[in-house]
Amino acid sequence: MKPNTQQLNDLAIQVRRDILRMVHAVNSGHPGGSLGCTEFMVALYQAIMDRKEGFDMDGINEDIFFLSNGHISPVFYSVLARSGYFPVSELATFRKLDSRLQGHPTTHEGLPGIRMASGSLGQGLSVAVGAAQTKKLNGDKHLVYSLHGDGELQEGQNWEAIMYASAYKVDNLIATIDVNGKQIDGPTDEVLNMGSIGAKFLAFGWDVVEIQLGNNIEAIIAGMLEAKARTGKGRPVCVLLHTEMGNGVDYMMHTHAWHGKAPNDEQLAKAMEQNQITLGDY
Repeated sequence: MKPNTQQLNDLAIQVRRDILRMVHAVNSGHPGGSLGCTEFMVALYQAIMDRKEGFDMDGINEDIFFLSNGHISPVFYSVLARSGYFPVSELATFRKLDSRLQGHPTTHEGLPGIRMASGSLGQGLSVAVGAAQTKKLNGDKHLVYSLHGDGELQEGQNWEAIMYASAYKVDNLIATIDVNGKQIDGPTDEVLNMGSIGAKFLAFGWDVVEIQLGNNIEAIIAGMLEAKARTGKGRPVCVLLHTEMGNGVDYMMHTHAWHGKAPNDEQLAKAMEQNQITLGDY
């Protein structure tokens, strides 16, 4: 049985607490984008994806997900742990020596839920396209999901994959773009203005779904269900997810400053006050 909206929101609050505590503990990591994608990742793993019990790298007869903007690993690790892939207590090892929870996800430690090493931006869509084509060749009707940053689209390899996916009708793929308008050096429009991302995907032969309220669980679920309904029709699907970087922590919102900076003790305490414990800290 899928969790209801209140349960999903409670989980999102707890994931935010996990993110903040993880980066604070080692004074390192990327809280801004992680917080911005919290509701999406919770909804994806808890309400959207068709997942099997356990984990194997083949991902046969289940939906699979690739995180391309791997620097938002804190939200990925938290959601994976709280979705049963590995013990929640392991979140306490984030970015520590000999931990499976590296700053950017890697596969050689064998952490359940991680299907590709990511961190070098621009590569995830190529991997997702290959996995989606493999499912087609194997007669597997399940879907491949991926997540990318809007600033990440400044990497050219994305556009090779975008062009390829439409040319070869990879229509079992849903690529979500986190449109928060910010990257580590400032607003994306100032670093490198990309114009209309939606128009670009349409021009490259994709279908496009837009979720304006990208930090609202119900809006995310409705938008992703619409995206799923558009698969299998000859075109890959792009979801433009409009989020707020640092969502849920007032002093981290509306700025790029917390893209890759950890809160100090006082700042952590303030953030925790805004996100009261729901499901229990690790």
